[in-house]
Amino acid sequence: MRKLSIKEWAEEDRPREKLIRLGPHSLSITELLSILIHHGTRNHSALDVAKNMLLYAHNDLATLAAMSAQELVNGKIQGLGAAKSVTIVAAMELGARRKAAEHFKVIIHSSKDVAEYLQAKLENRRREVFAVVYLNRGNRIISLETISEGGLTGTVADPRIILKKALEQDATALVLCHNHPSGNLMPSKADEQLTHKIKQAAALMDIQVLDHIIVSQEGYFSFADEGII
Repeated sequence: MRKLSIKEWAEEDRPREKLIRLGPHSLSITELLSILIHHGTRNHSALDVAKNMLLYAHNDLATLAAMSAQELVNGKIQGLGAAKSVTIVAAMELGARRKAAEHFKVIIHSSKDVAEYLQAKLENRRREVFAVVYLNRGNRIISLETISEGGLTGTVADPRIILKKALEQDATALVLCHNHPSGNLMPSKADEQLTHKIKQAAALMDIQVLDHIIVSQEGYFSFADEGII
């Protein structure tokens, strides 16, 4: 028996028409992905391709969001080539940036303000990234700078680079931050040692290290909140 294409479905069942009538919230993840995929193959509808892509990502949207276009291509999912993979990755990145923009606050009042923004930016990264939020005298954000990007288990942050950027931007305070791809939020001894090293060096330049925040998909850990900075 020949399989019906999406165009041959009843109009109320087609993802695009359903979105127009009922809005995006009425669609399943698979249906939303099928719209991005746009069209399938002779034997597989766009919905079939979307289902197989989700299966490749272990039915986990966060896992899919962390994949590169090349990883999707390497999955050899029938009907999903380089062009469609790029579309999926671009859509996932837009979602992450929208989430980050919702949480971003120009003036920092607490660790939670920074943590929510950083989670949106870093929680799905598969490699450890060390970044710094630079602040002016009124705790207004000047910039977020990525200092280094390492392997799956760690990265190296050079205090000289961190403080050089602070001086270049006339920052009077900063928040250190990095992600833990493993999901574990507890700081390592190396994390604590690096934090105190940077704090001591920054103090010589009248720059405050307000916090060091670790983020993952599980949440966040604040050195300041835990009283270890």
